[in-house]
Amino acid sequence: MIHQDVAIPVGGSSMPAYLARPEEGSGPHPAVIIIPEIFGVTAEMRAIADHVAGAGGVALAINFYHRVDPDFAPGYGDAGVEAGVAAAKTVTRASLHEDVAAAMAWLDEQDFVRTGYVATWGFCIGGAVAFVTADLPGLRGAVCFYGGQITRPFMSGEPEGLADVAKIEAPLLLVYGGEDSGIPPEAVERTRAALEGAGKDFAIQVYPKVGHAFFRHGTQKAVAEKSDQSDEAVAQATADAWHLTLAFFKRVFNTVAPENAI
Repeated sequence: MIHQDVAIPVGGSSMPAYLARPEEGSGPHPAVIIIPEIFGVTAEMRAIADHVAGAGGVALAINFYHRVDPDFAPGYGDAGVEAGVAAAKTVTRASLHEDVAAAMAWLDEQDFVRTGYVATWGFCIGGAVAFVTADLPGLRGAVCFYGGQITRPFMSGEPEGLADVAKIEAPLLLVYGGEDSGIPPEAVERTRAALEGAGKDFAIQVYPKVGHAFFRHGTQKAVAEKSDQSDEAVAQATADAWHLTLAFFKRVFNTVAPENAI
């Protein structure tokens, strides 16, 4: 597996990103843009990118805070949340679309990427970013893990993601923890109703015994805060969500691959 930090051209500037991909000579491969949590491109987001590369895909984790801090890495805990909220107030739908579109274009230019086979996978605020950028031309699909701003305003003050539901073109997979206090069941059901009403291609999965950020807790044990979710419930939800996500990518990429591969 190859890992490297890269810079993506965006509007005359550059966006730092972490690239993980299979070994040279094994491609071209479909690609997944990892859209991080509020904490930026952490070790956990890099680990998820590595999982994608291990399954045979190219993964690119982008820093959409690059306009205010190209080295954004506040860590977890209260100070990290405070820094993340402040940074998130500076990003807009326009800047997020610009960043994801630039990542798509950069990936399509790489000889190890199968041209036109790019999807997104976002977490927390990144899940909402994946939702609102699912209208980008050529995007194969978007996976949205516990995207709170799908049903509440973005920290920039812009409307909730559901305001853009009619614009969505790519298939969606939305994943939630049933004990996520920030995204109650009524928010999930409002999302389901809006997508059904707009006739969109989507699936929703709720894991009843886990809360917010369960996938991070399940894939990386060395986190700063201790999870109050049971290890067994998190492990089961994480494993199932991983296989569900792989199955989604196989569908939108039109690939036939072994169970644990894209």
